[in-house]
Amino acid sequence: MFVQRTKVLQISFLAIFSAFVVELIFGLTSNSLALITDSIHALLDSVVTLVLLLAARWAIKPPDAEHTYGHGKIESLGGLIGGIAIFIIACFFIYESINRLQSPPPSILPGLFAIIGGLYTIGIDIFRIVLLRKAIKKIGGATLKADFYHAFMDLGSTIVAIVGIVLISYGFDYGDFVAALILGVLLVILSVKLIYRTALDLTDIISPELVNNVRDIAISTEGVIDANPILMRRSGDTFFVDITISLRGDTSFDKAHEISNSVERNIKNRITNTSITIHFEPNWKDVPLDVKILDIVKSVDGVKEVHSVSSHKSEGKTYSDLHVMVDKEINLLSAHKISEVIEQKIQENIPEIEHTTIHLEPFVTVPENFNLEDKILEDEIRIVLEKYPEIKKIGRIISLNFENILKIDIDCSFDKELSIEKVHDLTSKIEHVIRAKIKNAVITIHPEPD
Repeated sequence: MFVQRTKVLQISFLAIFSAFVVELIFGLTSNSLALITDSIHALLDSVVTLVLLLAARWAIKPPDAEHTYGHGKIESLGGLIGGIAIFIIACFFIYESINRLQSPPPSILPGLFAIIGGLYTIGIDIFRIVLLRKAIKKIGGATLKADFYHAFMDLGSTIVAIVGIVLISYGFDYGDFVAALILGVLLVILSVKLIYRTALDLTDIISPELVNNVRDIAISTEGVIDANPILMRRSGDTFFVDITISLRGDTSFDKAHEISNSVERNIKNRITNTSITIHFEPNWKDVPLDVKILDIVKSVDGVKEVHSVSSHKSEGKTYSDLHVMVDKEINLLSAHKISEVIEQKIQENIPEIEHTTIHLEPFVTVPENFNLEDKILEDEIRIVLEKYPEIKKIGRIISLNFENILKIDIDCSFDKELSIEKVHDLTSKIEHVIRAKIKNAVITIHPEPD
């Protein structure tokens, strides 16, 4: 779009500069002060158009080390300069009109030759107005708007010059000065409006409705809990959006990245020309307590694995229980220090938990060449179990690969009259014997009444 603007401004510059040359020559030839004055205005308009053209060209430059958001603001700066120039020229018209209304009537009366020069300029101004108006509707831009106002002002001043020449020939000596005064007031209003808009753009003003629209799009994306803060600014045609979204605390990094991509895609589909940066943060508000505990414990240095996390309430107080696996080579003191850190972190992050019970276990890994379907392994386990007469029936023997842990679950039936204490001691003993035969495995016997 910047390239299109520069082409339009180039055409506008060549057109108005030709008007300056024609008006100056015809004005000098016909001895028309009004036409000569209007030619000076056309020259000023040419200079301002050139400034706007350079501003639009500089705005095309891509981002660099010193302008990471690009150079789009230069266009707004060019629009501001153009608006100030219009304001100054309009004030000059007002001053000159009031001054001439208080002076004696002019003695130099221009003729038909001056009117022809003015008509050429009117044709040029109409051409510029149509060209710029179409470009503004199609591609927009502060520099094009500024040049459009300049073209409108130049058209008005040229009409005033011609009307003044015509009225003078009919004996109304002050007609052109009154018209110039009215035109000057109108242009002051237009220029102030342009200066105000471009100045706000340079201060990074953004529509609250647009910000709310971005927030609604983000929150409506599946997986997003909230979107805040949202920082937006505009540079040229591009809207830069910096948004922080809240996701469930147990969301995986891959899922969070996927949700972020969806938010970015949804915003770009609804709002064109956007450059979006998305940050995501965890929100634990509606996440189950056990999931929070699991996430906290996994972040502690020295923790290899966590499983069997549970929490319960008793007499209005909350308690948690979990199994933590640490390096099997470390000593008890080091393992205990890890558990102390875990308790401290849980207390800091979840103060409603009254006490945490931590079961420390050695970390074991699945052997690379282990075959979970190995029938020989199951037979070896059955041989061990058959040595204990207290076991009335051997049920299922299931091998599970849980993350990087080899877990073997065994169902066994015992005499229903046997005390639970006796069953616990017996299963612990059997588990120890099986574990000695199958290295790096977690053995669990599930007792059932026979």
